[in-house]
Amino acid sequence: MSKLATILDQIDSGTMLLPEFQRGYVWNRDQVRGLMRSLYLGYPVGALLVWETETDPGSVRGTGQVGAGVKLLLLDGQQRITSLYGVVRGRPPAFFEGEAATFTGLRFNVDEQTFEFHAPAKMNGDQRWVDVTGLFVEGLAPQITALSADPVTAPHLAVYVERLSKLHNILQREFHQEKITGHDMGVDAVVEIFNRVNSGGTKLSKGDLALAKICAEWPEARATMRKYLQTWDKAGFQFNLDWLLRNVNAVATGRAQFDALENVAPDEFAGALRDSTKHVSGFLDAVSGRLGLDHNRVLMGRYAIPVVSRFLHLNGGGFRDAAERDRMLYWYVQAALWGRFAGSTETVLTQDYETLNRGSVDGLIASLTRWRGGNLTIDGQDFEGFGRGSRFYPLLYLLTRVLDARDLGTGLPLKSEMLGHLTSLQVHHIFPKALLYKQGYRRAEVNAVANFCFLTQQTNLKIGKRSPEEYFAEVEAKQPGALASQWIPLERDLWKPENYLDFLSARRELLASAANGFLAKLRDGAAPTTEPLMRMAAVDEEDIDERTQQVEKLVAELTKLGCAEPELDVEITDPVSRRPLIIAEALWPDGLQPGLGEPVVLELDEGGALSRLNELGYQVFTSVDALRQFVLRRNAQSAGVVPTTGESGLIAA
Repeated sequence: MSKLATILDQIDSGTMLLPEFQRGYVWNRDQVRGLMRSLYLGYPVGALLVWETETDPGSVRGTGQVGAGVKLLLLDGQQRITSLYGVVRGRPPAFFEGEAATFTGLRFNVDEQTFEFHAPAKMNGDQRWVDVTGLFVEGLAPQITALSADPVTAPHLAVYVERLSKLHNILQREFHQEKITGHDMGVDAVVEIFNRVNSGGTKLSKGDLALAKICAEWPEARATMRKYLQTWDKAGFQFNLDWLLRNVNAVATGRAQFDALENVAPDEFAGALRDSTKHVSGFLDAVSGRLGLDHNRVLMGRYAIPVVSRFLHLNGGGFRDAAERDRMLYWYVQAALWGRFAGSTETVLTQDYETLNRGSVDGLIASLTRWRGGNLTIDGQDFEGFGRGSRFYPLLYLLTRVLDARDLGTGLPLKSEMLGHLTSLQVHHIFPKALLYKQGYRRAEVNAVANFCFLTQQTNLKIGKRSPEEYFAEVEAKQPGALASQWIPLERDLWKPENYLDFLSARRELLASAANGFLAKLRDGAAPTTEPLMRMAAVDEEDIDERTQQVEKLVAELTKLGCAEPELDVEITDPVSRRPLIIAEALWPDGLQPGLGEPVVLELDEGGALSRLNELGYQVFTSVDALRQFVLRRNAQSAGVVPTTGESGLIAA
């Protein structure tokens, strides 16, 4: 058992290392209010789980130099302890990542014994609203003076002082600590124990624990990794720490399992981090310049990239020639299209690393071909996906960039160096959504990948919501060949809304043929070598339907309520069959608040796949209102505003 005051002192001294290694702070204000309410009322708020381990001397961020010896790595309790540190100290810990306003400005009403965050119109001038942080930082005396001098609160001074003392005594609250100790406690054992204990909260991954050990010896590791992530983010690509750690592991150990990093010294890890980020950046340049996949929405196969990092490490840091680079790009695209890493990532990475140890890029291609039953040929039916989350959406963008697809308005190839000031591309529905919905077509048909093409924003606006029957004829007259360059069938009967499904079928075949032709040339080293494609600005489509507007409005509301930003229009794949299940309107892969709860899916088209999503552990909502009400009620329960069944005040973090 340890008193809260002692725990906070341990954080300041660096004896207890708060999560330099864990996910950032994700609680919202209602959860902070609920925690303080529970502590004030004497409710249990859960034990802490710490990993007791020895570290070498090193700098602990924000606390100066500390000596060698036993340190406590806080595994379970990050959100609670961070919240309490912020409220009591009046500042976030040095390692803090998140929104500090979540725990600053908390007030306690000494009359009603409630907690709320500062609302000037309601609280200014009312001495009954006591600044909670001020109480802990300055002590009881200033508060008593203020209450005794106010004619409204003075008559109740004795009662109010008793309540303030009760609140201040939270510092003496004992927290039970479960400790994981022993030299035999490696990453796998610690992860298993943690996830058993914390089944309702954050699931700590093996990557989290590996980074924990690294940060204990090299405290700047996580911050250094973040700098690289921020650099890629500025370039239009978004990755997370776990993904970057996989690339480092590929270079440092050649293994997929994170426990391999336990024996990697800090200087070795730092070197592998430098090398892996060079490999990643170089490959992203190739993916952008050679394939035109130049922003986050169209980046394919993220978990194929650690395999590339491993290859480049074994290959001396680069490709021997353009042909080898192109064959690797061929493997990368094919691995992404067929969901190579949609199942057990570590198992597949291990297989591919072993293949690289025995051979080269050709070995990867042969292995992938065997895995696919000998067939890497794209069929027209493969383009049957819908929405920007479909794995074939990036392939359509790739073909547009590399095969000189032309803008339907200007007739110019869709390359930035050709378009001048018109260098932003926009998704265009060939058959307008409003027209198709009016004809009775379903959402999946309306948003089929084969109904998409990319145009300059200016051309998209000019075409507007006209039927292809009307504007295709104009394009063919003014810009001969532009339609064919976009793989649009030229049979005029297919341009009619009543023949829309036949149009899709015909265009899918044209797209498949173009894709197979380009990929074969890439594999065989016969694809023409050109100047690197310049980056294009990606712009969302102008024609936003009512459903999309509802989802965007909901996301804005939930973000204000403390939820994470979701992924929109994202494909969710069955990890067993590797087949796409749905294109979800929104996905919170780590829970509505990262690491708290199960992954959440908003899918407005009900169907058979939803039961499979439930089996896979997703919490599925099929209406905007249902998800909104769930979040509102959950936040209210966290704050203690509404009773929960068998309320005990227990808050898990």
